[in-house]
Amino acid sequence: MDILHIDGNSLTLEDLLTVADGSSRVVLAEAAIPRIQASRALVDAWVRDGKVMYGITTGFGEFSNVHIGPDQLEQLQRNLIVSHAVGCGDPIPKHITRILMLLRANALAKGHSGIRLETLQLLLDMLNVDIVPVIPSQGSVGSSGDLVQLAHLVCGMMGLENVWSPDGPMPAEEALASAGLSPVVLGAKEGLALINGTQMMTAYLGWTTARAKALQRQFDIAGAMTLEGLLGTTNACDPLLHAVRPHPGQQTVARNILRLLESSEIRESHREGHEAVQDAYSLRCMPQVHGASRDAIAYVEQVLLREINAATDNPLIFPETGQLIEGGNFHGQPVALAADFLGIALSEFANISERRIERMVNGKLSGLPRFLTREGGLNSGLMIAQYTAASLVSENKVLSHPASVDSIPTSANQEDHNSMGSIGARKAFQIMRNVENVLAVEFMTAAQALDFHAPMGLGRGTAIAHRIVRDTVPHLDADRLMFEDLRRTAELVQKNTILENVEQHIGFLE
Repeated sequence: MDILHIDGNSLTLEDLLTVADGSSRVVLAEAAIPRIQASRALVDAWVRDGKVMYGITTGFGEFSNVHIGPDQLEQLQRNLIVSHAVGCGDPIPKHITRILMLLRANALAKGHSGIRLETLQLLLDMLNVDIVPVIPSQGSVGSSGDLVQLAHLVCGMMGLENVWSPDGPMPAEEALASAGLSPVVLGAKEGLALINGTQMMTAYLGWTTARAKALQRQFDIAGAMTLEGLLGTTNACDPLLHAVRPHPGQQTVARNILRLLESSEIRESHREGHEAVQDAYSLRCMPQVHGASRDAIAYVEQVLLREINAATDNPLIFPETGQLIEGGNFHGQPVALAADFLGIALSEFANISERRIERMVNGKLSGLPRFLTREGGLNSGLMIAQYTAASLVSENKVLSHPASVDSIPTSANQEDHNSMGSIGARKAFQIMRNVENVLAVEFMTAAQALDFHAPMGLGRGTAIAHRIVRDTVPHLDADRLMFEDLRRTAELVQKNTILENVEQHIGFLE
């Protein structure tokens, strides 16, 4: 097992994936320990001195004007957690919750939160022995952080509620005991330090962004297969064309398509006399449409990388100056906007993909057998596969409405603007799942279309993709249970199987 050292400053998107699947053990970097201890020492000193500090010696939100005595500080933190754990809905998927735990630990490792070292270590210990709190996915408004979900996380640390464990679901107290761990008794500020932050929305966004980076290359592969199957021209990928409109994503997609179709006998078979023909936008404008979504994903990744290495609780402690500063780093607006943008970008991949699917199954547009079956009428072929893609695309149009344009005040108008970033992040995750299935439909359909051009050879990259699909799903000679074909092809998409095989053959796509 690899060791991932966290210091609050250097997490990458790839790190999130290794923790999500349990292939990395997470250890606190030595450099982080003095910072954590220094900020905790200040908290202890301020408490001894009777300093008035929000959420440490006062109540929360509207109750910030209520002073709490020194003999009630532990009870204050416990009450904060149990009162804020009011989530509902389906549980966050376990692999997303593992990312959430990593992100919260990394934020605390920056040394601005005032938490005790042993409290942070318990969080890491739970992650490393795979004791993962069961956290409801709904209830966050995305300001003061993802309070509800993080409160449920801390409930698990306190031995309350339920967790997933190596032995299956069980009460948290029982799981901790079986691993030789003791529930935490929160000290001053610790509950507040643990639940102020954007880790629920960034956990979803981190996973979805990583998937988007793989999906964008897979859509180039599927699009190249479709272009080849429909006897399209590669003129629209000419580097001269894209040099005069130099959006980086657009240029990348054009290069990828040309590489994937290199040496295609199908392409060469109709080059003469075909050069002046303009293909439909779903073929001709792949560089522009795929490219714009790529550029959006690149923007989201940059926002995400800043956020996962940020201090997002309140108040924050600065040991180097001896200051306690109250502010709003918990506000999820940067992530909320990025999550909405990611959902829109992913939806556009599916929108143009569905139009390519339609062109392949429509005999009037493709020049191929209607619905890609030779005995149409007796067989329906891939007719209904396009319906499924259309359904998912339509659902994505609803899900792509931005969550971040809404705000409902909370805490008696003390918290009068909220980001709704957790909603945007969950929507982007669902859009991504839908997009994976649309892509699977295009791979199935493009492979069927290419079959009708045998025995002519395919492009260097498209030939590999076609072979992987055909190794998994045979040619559709007659109608059969298509659900299984879609399920198996979707697994190829989710596991990046087609992508990895293509890249092994022709080198990494950009």
